[in-house]
Amino acid sequence: MGGGGTGGSVKDVKSKAELDGLRQSGAPLILHFWASWCEASKHMDKVFSHLSIDFPNAHFLRVAAEEQPEISEEYSVSAVPFFVFFKDGKVFDKLEGADPSSLANKVAKVVGFIVPGEAAAPASLGMAAGPTVLETVQDLAKVNGSSQTENQVQTGLDDKLQKRLQQLIDSHPVMLFMKGTPEEPKCGFSRKVIVALKGEKVKFGTFDILSDNEVREGLKKFSNWPTFPQLYCKGELLGGCDIVISMHESGELKEVFIDHGVDIVGSGAGTGGTAEPTGLSANLNSRLQSLINSNPVMLFMKGKPDEPECGFSHKVVEILKQEKVDFGSFDILTDDEVRQGLKVFSNWSSYPQLYIKGELIGGSDIALEMQKSGELQKILTEKGIEKKEMLEDRLRSLISSSPVMLFMKGTPDAPRCGFSSKAVNALNEEGVSFSSFDILTDDEVRQGLKVFSNWPTFPQLYYKGELIGGCDIILELRNNGELKATLSE
Repeated sequence: MGGGGTGGSVKDVKSKAELDGLRQSGAPLILHFWASWCEASKHMDKVFSHLSIDFPNAHFLRVAAEEQPEISEEYSVSAVPFFVFFKDGKVFDKLEGADPSSLANKVAKVVGFIVPGEAAAPASLGMAAGPTVLETVQDLAKVNGSSQTENQVQTGLDDKLQKRLQQLIDSHPVMLFMKGTPEEPKCGFSRKVIVALKGEKVKFGTFDILSDNEVREGLKKFSNWPTFPQLYCKGELLGGCDIVISMHESGELKEVFIDHGVDIVGSGAGTGGTAEPTGLSANLNSRLQSLINSNPVMLFMKGKPDEPECGFSHKVVEILKQEKVDFGSFDILTDDEVRQGLKVFSNWSSYPQLYIKGELIGGSDIALEMQKSGELQKILTEKGIEKKEMLEDRLRSLISSSPVMLFMKGTPDAPRCGFSSKAVNALNEEGVSFSSFDILTDDEVRQGLKVFSNWPTFPQLYYKGELIGGCDIILELRNNGELKATLSE
């Protein structure tokens, strides 16, 4: 194995090149993708720092997920905290969410203290990771409810709290107790359940258990369910993330909702809970609606598609490009009235926001999840959004449309520049049959072909899809008696 680690410290990664260099050392390497606004990231960073001390021969690296979109996208980071484990320069394992015990165990495995494939019991964590980490894990378990050892039936809630919990559970036919809000989930598991519920097209209420520790700890005992999120339907606990996702994928969740008389709405995409937009002037409402409907696919983002100014906006732009759809965009950084108003109008407090045919789909996490599941493509098809022909595909098609293809200014009968005229004359003199394309009629082709061929000028001559060259090369081949032979090989 290669060079050693950081000797008990966490290093902030500033570029992909820096990360690639460290990976090549061959030493065990652990990446922590985090965000300064995410409390779970901050908590897990404490564990991460302690682990770096207990495992000094490994590299412990921290990546600001939003500030390093190139690195985040390479490892499919859609929520923080997120960890990637490397061994011998290759990805060995991943972990999403705030789970200190799993983090310590996976670090021990990648460093080599635990045999891969054998799960270390939480009780062995102190031996594997050191007493400092164990103490931190126990403290965090009290803070964020992530302990995997406190899963015994617990009793002793007072009547007042029990009544409050029951009222919260019954406050909506479908009720989700989660970390964060539908617009800003604070853990990957809560986010996954939100995506599933939107896919089921049901209205649902939510409660952020991070905002009320009494509800958070009380509900664990009340439901005899030690983790979050927790989903209820008509007062009955359905389960947590894994169960809900399994039921959603099998179609069982929809059956449960139908059996319990839960209304399926016309479109659950981006409802963001049950609140309705209020308090906006008629003029602003009209303007926002007009902007949303200005394109079949409309993205409200930070920056422009060519120059995104945040990683999450960049991610959605890339998703739409991969789906090969035309879309409009609005830079919310240029208009604070739109920026603040749209949060209220859509009941969605963050950006980017993606709309299809006037309906809110969601932000970057939801768009990515829907793309991965194929649901985004399905919605685009159902809404009649046709895929556009990508420029590169179009250029390839044009270049290959004839064995000998000349991109020129004007037409063979009426060239619009001397160089194009010389190229046409040379081909005609040699008796070469060719097709042509007037680049003056299509600026997209004109500019795109310069980049595609890495040839900045016109005319450009192609034979069987391969670039021969421009005017000078065509004339040189003719003068040497090689032009006809070159174009008939």
